[in-house]
Amino acid sequence: MSGWWRRARRSVYFPAVVVAVIAAGAAALFAGSYTYAMADPAPRHVPVAVVGEPQSRGRTDVFVGELERRLHASLRVHRFRTYPQAVDAVERQQVFAIFRNRGGDRVELKLVSAAGASVAMLLQQDAPAAAKAADIRLTVTDIKPLAQGDPRGLAIFYISIAAVIIGFLGTVQLSVNAPALNPGERVAFTAGYALLGGLAIIATVDWWLDALPLPFVQSWGTLALTMFTSGMVFSMFTVLVRRWAILPTWVLMVMLGNPSSGGAVSWPLLPSVLGEVGRWLPPGASVNALHTAVYFRGHQHWQPYLVLLGWSALACAVFWIWRRRHPGGRPTGEAAAARAAA
Repeated sequence: MSGWWRRARRSVYFPAVVVAVIAAGAAALFAGSYTYAMADPAPRHVPVAVVGEPQSRGRTDVFVGELERRLHASLRVHRFRTYPQAVDAVERQQVFAIFRNRGGDRVELKLVSAAGASVAMLLQQDAPAAAKAADIRLTVTDIKPLAQGDPRGLAIFYISIAAVIIGFLGTVQLSVNAPALNPGERVAFTAGYALLGGLAIIATVDWWLDALPLPFVQSWGTLALTMFTSGMVFSMFTVLVRRWAILPTWVLMVMLGNPSSGGAVSWPLLPSVLGEVGRWLPPGASVNALHTAVYFRGHQHWQPYLVLLGWSALACAVFWIWRRRHPGGRPTGEAAAARAAA
């Protein structure tokens, strides 16, 4: 068996067979990761606000309980005495809807599509039947709708995917077409195309297509940092696993990062593990930062930027420490002089 294995390893076909098996497995994992996250989104713990004094919330609580039963999920209720307090919680992205008693059997459901289009869709779908079962008169309004050019709320997800994938493909192309770049030059060119790519995305999505109003400074910074982080993650894996660097990069950034980002399916509808993990990966951080910049201006959180900066710093540090393991670069010092003399 050992002799057969040695002969197989030396065969010219062995690398091609390995690549074929890896490609087939990657295809299955890629399809499976997106299907697992998005094929049948189901609510688990959806944060909502209930407004009113304790004595006036009885009918509202009955309605919320009936809605939970129909959703087969728990609504994580945050109680507020006044409506402005609940709206502030919406702006801080702490709740996905507001239930407000207007007296007697009248209840208002305030949807927040911008916080999560998929959550708002589910609530709007099941709320009328729950109201009928609870014997209340329901009024449904959307207090923070999506942008007119993005009716399904997917534009931010798409531009984040673009930044992530082109971010590391740019570094792949630097490795293939500019192998003579030294480590410092490679980092500098990665930062350069990240800045240019972020600007190009804004110019296309906002200025040309007018699909989404992207605040310029925040959006450019987020997209450029996303592309740079993604590119440096590939560079990090290049010095760690050499020619197989694309595999862990693809798994981390695309197979795991994009389905768990909350861009296509809001995090309360994701499997709980994905919903938690996704916030700490670059794609999820990018979606989070862009989403807040577009729809919740003035309430930006530091967490997504710290995640992007953390991954970027880690990738840059690993790449720089083991930069001599990178296959590219030009000889310097005595080696360069010797080559020139030869």
